[in-house]
Amino acid sequence: MRFVIVTGMSGAGKSSVLKMLEDAGYFCVDNLPIELISNFVKIIFNGKQQDVALGLDVRSGQALKELDEVLYAMNQAKFPYEILYLDCAPKVLIKRFKETRRIHPLSGTGRVDKGIELEREELEFLRRKADVIIDTSHLLIRELKSQIYKIYVDDEKFSNFFITILSFGFKYGIPVDSDLVFDVRFLPNPYYEPELKKKTGNDEAVNNYVMACDAAVQFLDKLEDMLSFLVPYYISEGKNQLVISIGCTGGKHRSVTLVNELAKRMKHSEYGFKTEHRDIEKDD
Repeated sequence: MRFVIVTGMSGAGKSSVLKMLEDAGYFCVDNLPIELISNFVKIIFNGKQQDVALGLDVRSGQALKELDEVLYAMNQAKFPYEILYLDCAPKVLIKRFKETRRIHPLSGTGRVDKGIELEREELEFLRRKADVIIDTSHLLIRELKSQIYKIYVDDEKFSNFFITILSFGFKYGIPVDSDLVFDVRFLPNPYYEPELKKKTGNDEAVNNYVMACDAAVQFLDKLEDMLSFLVPYYISEGKNQLVISIGCTGGKHRSVTLVNELAKRMKHSEYGFKTEHRDIEKDD
């Protein structure tokens, strides 16, 4: 039996994750009063309960401070548990609250950003204890579900570090959330080949054209080597996600090809990752 405590920032996806786990066969309870957790744990471990997920967050109010003692008691009693912490960038959380018109539990009549800042401070002790941290800032619901099932259903090894590899066109601007930006406009441009102009880097013909250039292969070799060097240092500094942006002129040919090729090389990486082509559907 697995006992998973689902916690994290309001708006980061806790309710969605609890629904995913429930669909996967977990017995899910949300916002159980802190005072009842000890008895709840005894019941589920003494019985023949299925896998259990318990949602806890700042809705517990001042009682949340008592959770540290409850977790300590569980450790002493050798009741195994896991903590899943869902995080998200402040600007994304603000956008989500505005779109749903919901009130942040700690903002009251004040500004949402102040509530988010206070919540992050109050939950920091849980984040430090977390076994798994998932940043949902750039994840679609289906991508989040895939991660949840890998960890809590298929029991696959999971890394708290997540990499997004993004293609873009410089003519539309550099993605504002980029951590690393690479310019591949030095490569031959398929756009000027009549039979390739209307295709994209997702098409085999364009892929073959770009990768026929030795410089493209060397670029990927050097980028892969640099990432193997950098990522452990990012992790040691507490970073849990990295956005690698690769750009060409329009974001349809060269950058798309190189993002796809880098993804193939990272297929068996210990880190979670996804690819995204920001400008591939835009008109020239």
